[in-house]
Amino acid sequence: MRINVGSPNLTINHGRTFMVSNLDGSIKPETSQGIFADDTRFLCYYACYINGKNWIRLTSTTTAYYAARIYLINPEFTTDDGSYAQGTLSLMISRVASEGIREELQLTNYGLKKVHFNLEIALRSDFADIFEVESQNIVRRGQIETQWHREQSELVTTYSNDDFFRCLSYRLANCPVEPHYGNGRIIFEITLEPGASWNTCCFYTLADNEHVRKPVDLSYTAAIETGLDKVQQQWRDNVTDVTSSDEDINRLYHQSIEDLGALRLYDYKFTGDTWIPAAGVPKFVTLFGRDSLIVSLQNMIVHPGFVRGTLQKLAEFQAQDRDDWRDAEPGKILHEVRMGELAYFNKIPHSPYYGAADTASLFLIALHEAWKWLGDESLLQNYRDVARRCLEWIERYGDFDGDGLQEYQMRSSQGLENQSWKDSGDAIAYPDGRQVDAPKALCELQGYAFDAYMRMAEVFAVLGESNYASELRTKAAKLQTKFEQQFWCEDLGFYAFTLDPEKQPVRTIASNPGHCLWSGIVSRERAARVVQRLMQPDMWSGWGIRTISTQNSAYNPFSYHLGSVWPHDNGMIAMGFKRYGFAQEAAQVANGIFDAAKYFASYRLPELYAGIEQELGAFPVPYIEANVPQAWAAASVFHLLQAMLGIQADAPNSQLYVDPYLPEWLPNITLRKLEINHALVDLKFWREGNITLWDASVTQGDVKVIQQAWQPWRVEQYAT
Repeated sequence: MRINVGSPNLTINHGRTFMVSNLDGSIKPETSQGIFADDTRFLCYYACYINGKNWIRLTSTTTAYYAARIYLINPEFTTDDGSYAQGTLSLMISRVASEGIREELQLTNYGLKKVHFNLEIALRSDFADIFEVESQNIVRRGQIETQWHREQSELVTTYSNDDFFRCLSYRLANCPVEPHYGNGRIIFEITLEPGASWNTCCFYTLADNEHVRKPVDLSYTAAIETGLDKVQQQWRDNVTDVTSSDEDINRLYHQSIEDLGALRLYDYKFTGDTWIPAAGVPKFVTLFGRDSLIVSLQNMIVHPGFVRGTLQKLAEFQAQDRDDWRDAEPGKILHEVRMGELAYFNKIPHSPYYGAADTASLFLIALHEAWKWLGDESLLQNYRDVARRCLEWIERYGDFDGDGLQEYQMRSSQGLENQSWKDSGDAIAYPDGRQVDAPKALCELQGYAFDAYMRMAEVFAVLGESNYASELRTKAAKLQTKFEQQFWCEDLGFYAFTLDPEKQPVRTIASNPGHCLWSGIVSRERAARVVQRLMQPDMWSGWGIRTISTQNSAYNPFSYHLGSVWPHDNGMIAMGFKRYGFAQEAAQVANGIFDAAKYFASYRLPELYAGIEQELGAFPVPYIEANVPQAWAAASVFHLLQAMLGIQADAPNSQLYVDPYLPEWLPNITLRKLEINHALVDLKFWREGNITLWDASVTQGDVKVIQQAWQPWRVEQYAT
């Protein structure tokens, strides 16, 4: 079986432009469907009629991330010439997304007599902000005007509110008959002889104050064969290729590669093979701090292009001043930037919004990891001042009460109550289900800051600032000591989810301490108990580790953060398991996520799915509003493989480390064109008995491949 996520829709996208429709190609205004760009819905209604009646859908699908095709037939209808049976005519709609949308209409008469009828297309625009579309609370403002330009066969609808401007142009090209416009519909009077066909093209151009997004004038066939896929093909050619004896894993990996390529944002003026990932379609086609940084980390074994773009753009947006409306402080890295009407008029704080307590630490982690994979010391020099400001933010604003721990509290009237990766309003709960008030000191925030300190100590030592490097190691040692003292709950054998406003441990069993393993802050003596607790039945669903325990009063497997399974969360936890030597458990987590992926249409992992138990006859149940594709869900596959194979880079020393463990269900796997610095490496892993063997071949450049386990940070000598 194959499970679709959410309501059945056709979704195509390219860069910032995307189109969501019903399976028959129609768009309904009371839904979240439409044509979108830059957080504005340009088209909110689309319907196609034959003599006032709806066409009948036979089938439809997306044939590429940017293309869809729909097959329709006519219902029974009557004209002055008589009646025509259902299925006499076919209508094929082919759509291609680029900067705009290009649409082809092809009619064919399969009847034995000539037919005369009206083809009608109804279009409507509301230019609603994407936040209003998602909430279905659309406030009317500004002026909308529609004009039909007969000579150009073009319908132009404009929206203006003060100096905020949007425009949708729907232009017909190569139309065999002159179209007319009336009652909100474009009308074609068509006569078709038996066996004859009729074709026309429709171009949707989207304009705003700064951009005119025109569709590429490529036919549907040309776009599929060569055209738009050239950039995607370059992406496929450059990334690490993976093959194994498990065909499901091969398909999952290659679908994840396709999704990451499809989610690249093209309108940032980068040079070369440098990108930023959109977080997901349809809600998150924009730059995020946390998502973009985690996706960049996940992609290190695949291709480093994302981390270069992410670091560059996030550094440009680094906050310079305190701004409570946007939850900004000097040195902070953004959470999210939006470009719709609400952000434009400062109705929401997303211009950009900085309500994330983890992005400064994650930026530093990503910077260090980029250096480890790219071996480019100029990265460290270029971002030296940005890194210093991030560290200053961590020490001053991340720890705003001066107790040595990271905590957060929203100040914006329209900000996020929760500013960690579990950022829904009800995500942080006590064991009895009550919500934890702010300020909150989540456990993973301590881990991220610790990891950032240790990584930046290495960076600043390389930059010749040894005294500052020593200070950072000392800060890390103090933070680790404080973390152990205040978060460890001996009777639970686990770390607290968070500290509440009174700095008391919230004893909720949650997935977050798994991120503390990934960061290396957990003591070696306690790591085994953390791993064992995460794999108990109340946390382990069989398809992944749940966000919170089934024993928590707030548990709901179908919720967003209160018992669901997130693939990216599990990928980071698996990396943490491997770091502390728990290779079998890391492989078990990978197996659970891979098993779930087999059920989803096209092997596309959704943003999250329900935390129901894996049992005979059960199947993964997606969260109803999950984004698909979602960047960090797709890229979780890369983290899971990296964890099992124990791959680490040390490009500055021209070394690549492996420490593989293959379980019985994956007897072999091969990685080709793994890029580290300017070298390319092929790695082959296979299982003999209970032992995993490996072989490496350097096909380009100079790098040495060594078997060595990943270790937690060693800071005991700096403890005070």
